[in-house]
Amino acid sequence: MKITLEELLAYTSVVDSGSITAAAEQLGQTTSGISRALSRLEKKLDTTLLRRTTRRLELTEEGKCFLVHAREIIQAVEHAEEQMALRRLIPAGLLRVNAAAPFMEHVIVPLVAGFRQSFPQIELELNTDNLIIDLLEKRTDVAIRIGPLRDSTINARLLGTSRLRILASPEYLARFGEPRTIEELRSHSLLGFTQPESLNLWPLRNHQEEHFAITPTLSASSGETLRQLALCGEGIVRLADFMTRKDQREGRLVQILEQETLDVRQPINAVYYRNTQLAARITCFLDYVSAHINEQTL
Repeated sequence: MKITLEELLAYTSVVDSGSITAAAEQLGQTTSGISRALSRLEKKLDTTLLRRTTRRLELTEEGKCFLVHAREIIQAVEHAEEQMALRRLIPAGLLRVNAAAPFMEHVIVPLVAGFRQSFPQIELELNTDNLIIDLLEKRTDVAIRIGPLRDSTINARLLGTSRLRILASPEYLARFGEPRTIEELRSHSLLGFTQPESLNLWPLRNHQEEHFAITPTLSASSGETLRQLALCGEGIVRLADFMTRKDQREGRLVQILEQETLDVRQPINAVYYRNTQLAARITCFLDYVSAHINEQTL
């Protein structure tokens, strides 16, 4: 587009005020600046919009026709600006959120009702994926990831942390006894991940080392599957508080080897595509989640 909004404003202001001088005062510009803007506009359109006399300015037929379009364009821009300002005050629009399935189920879903009540103009789309995703390819506004971020250049916001604990069900401990040392742990049924191996490093003091590498008796690819197995009494598991806080509170899972367990906390990060100012709907979602997960779930 060759025509600029500045030129359109100069043109409509001159018509409305009746003179270049009045238009300049109205727009806070010089008369020469307004005159040059009109000249550029007429040159770009290759037509005369205003006939200039010593006493007044008079619209040509082409000028009258173009004035209608100029007003429509300016009104459209003003409306767009008003809508953006309104969105900052009242966040609105579609918000696509991606998270690992356990975090979505145990943390995000319980917060949805309160968030929707607070921000009724935001339309949520919730997707789960346990792998690192391409935000653009998946058309995702914000993704929530648990654990250290591999890419240090990614745009991220730390929402909180969640502690790792060694847990078992009371039924399992009643049947097989509670291990009192790490060596005793080796003789128990240990529930671990199929991959990656780092998830099978438990935060236990092991001869001055800060982890204990287990060989799973029963493996699964999902933390939620391991949680369900632990609840069924199938073994001992290492899981984060965000998944098991309610289970611990209600006695379905109990912590073991508490004295030997190191205070290891997994970071919870929200990652997003651009590093410019975030849209209001993204910011208010992250603020809401950050405030509530630390209060209720971690």
